[in-house]
Amino acid sequence: MAVIGFIGLGNMGGPMAANLVEAGHDVRGFDLSADSLDRFAEAGGKPVASAAEAASGADAVVTMLPAGKHVRSVYMDDGGLIASCKPGTLFMDCSTIDVPTAREVIAAAESAGHMMLDAPVSGGVAGAAAGTLTFMCGGSNKAFAAARPILEKMGRNIFHAGGPGNGQAAKVCNNMLLGISMIGTCEAFNLAEALGLDAQTFFDISSTASGQCWSLTSYCPVPGPVPTSPANLDYQPGFAAAMMIKDLSLAADAAKGANASTPMGKRALELYERFIEAGGADTDFSGIIRYLKTSN
Repeated sequence: MAVIGFIGLGNMGGPMAANLVEAGHDVRGFDLSADSLDRFAEAGGKPVASAAEAASGADAVVTMLPAGKHVRSVYMDDGGLIASCKPGTLFMDCSTIDVPTAREVIAAAESAGHMMLDAPVSGGVAGAAAGTLTFMCGGSNKAFAAARPILEKMGRNIFHAGGPGNGQAAKVCNNMLLGISMIGTCEAFNLAEALGLDAQTFFDISSTASGQCWSLTSYCPVPGPVPTSPANLDYQPGFAAAMMIKDLSLAADAAKGANASTPMGKRALELYERFIEAGGADTDFSGIIRYLKTSN
């Protein structure tokens, strides 16, 4: 089994690293949070005191970090992973970041003799814990082939989206679609209620009709029809609205850079910004249904 360094053991990275431990890998993890390190130790991992220590001597390194500036720093600063790891190390950055930064870091890693993928994920905390994440990977065929056996211990669906940065491209497009479709689903339930149509009845009809979508059938924003959806837990976040803002902002920046027209994505971002201004930052993104019900 491989020696794997894992940097970033938060809500997503923690259970992902635990699944690698369970698969029999020697996993050395680092996080700035002492609580995250404690949970990692309880899962059988080996907590260490720095990112450099986690990566030292590793065959592969997985990073799950908040933003592009953190990814650039961890990999490219003096003494960062690119400079300090042994030649041929496989890097997998599972953070959700901007496409230009992903491509910049991968180019630097490859120039130094490493292999690297951008490999953002979809599936949320529940998918991370269950090992059922979807990975959207950008990078060379060689890097993807080397990474796949490791990614398969953390996810169910592993896609090669193309060259460097294409994993991030797939992620921002997917999550822009998700943000738009959730707002449409919420509006439909609110209208159904206003017209006197029972939510379960509407769900039963629309889930088998042309309005069917993931936001309806797997993550229904009203209590009842889908027992596992956050709507049944007072919208405690599986995917917080603040994270949706991050992804919609990345999509907006990508659209601007590519001169692509995304008016619905822009409007979804505006609505989620208003939802957060109204106090929804720590609420699940599907909780926007309550804001939409009272907004004009």
